[in-house]
Amino acid sequence: ESPVGKDEVENVKGALALMREAIAAHGAIGDEVLIALFGAAGNGLAGELGIDKLHQAAVSAAGRQAGFVQLDSGDAKLTEKRAGALLLQDGTDTDAAIDALVDALSGSGPEAPALVNCQWANHEVGTIQPVEEVAAACSAASVPLHVDASAACGHVPLDLGALGAEYVSLSGHKFGGPPGIGVLVLRRGLRLEPFLVGGSQERERRGGFENGPAVAGLAAAVSSLSAPGALDFEAAKQRTLVASLVAAATSVEGVSLVGDPEATGRVPHIVCFGVDGVEAEPVLISLDRAGIAAHSGSSCSSESLEPSAVLAAMGLDPSRSLRLSVGWSSTEEDVAAFAEAFPGVVARLRALGA
Repeated sequence: ESPVGKDEVENVKGALALMREAIAAHGAIGDEVLIALFGAAGNGLAGELGIDKLHQAAVSAAGRQAGFVQLDSGDAKLTEKRAGALLLQDGTDTDAAIDALVDALSGSGPEAPALVNCQWANHEVGTIQPVEEVAAACSAASVPLHVDASAACGHVPLDLGALGAEYVSLSGHKFGGPPGIGVLVLRRGLRLEPFLVGGSQERERRGGFENGPAVAGLAAAVSSLSAPGALDFEAAKQRTLVASLVAAATSVEGVSLVGDPEATGRVPHIVCFGVDGVEAEPVLISLDRAGIAAHSGSSCSSESLEPSAVLAAMGLDPSRSLRLSVGWSSTEEDVAAFAEAFPGVVARLRALGA
């Protein structure tokens, strides 16, 4: 006898229906939504699809001081290893990045790209990418586009239908949902082989019984932020907190904002700084001792010893960066604690030559 009862199955089905309905409010169609184990699984599946179908992928990663058109470096490396992908990376502006992408898309035969991967917003510096321009270039060249919207979803308005990308990945924990749950939105009519072989769940696109509580949590988070005015309210709150973080950090000599200098050019919850004269690791340890959670680089690269490819592409020293983010539970008291601790941390470490 199955350990999963009828009521539990029905509850999971109900949660799945609610989640698909919630995502549909952002321009998707219910049957386009595929439940993934996490956001990176959606990224990987889209990459594998391009590899399997067309055997070569183009990854656009042109960068500038104000931002990037790029796939998260870990996924880009995987795609390169598996498919010999073309990784475009230079320290120019957005117009040059789009021009480089158009040039890459103009190839033919074995040089033709199979897939373009683009972040909606960068995970490290928060810059909002010109996804509409990327989508238009890909559409004109008849090349499929995958957009990683993990850092953007729940923080800036998303219209998945108007964007026209073939694949869009979302990650639940990035906007108040539970960890370990993500979504890959596929344009209607696209087919793919299951990346987990087993049962016929998710229309035979991903085997394995769905994580009902996580699905319900994701649906609740999306529904909450889809309420009229909710996204604007959260964004305004986060921009206020981030503005205070920027003021506190840049008041310290040798600390500068990394990314688009205009707040509207970044997602409201992420900010990155360059810190002269001290490496990131001792800063992070010292802030942790003060009860402040911070990072250097993207959260996706937390287990990697490699320097940030994103910051390196911007011509910056990845070992001297500090990334901070705020969320729905962040408070002014949290920002005040950082403002109090950070100047002393930097001064002490500089005096030690760290």
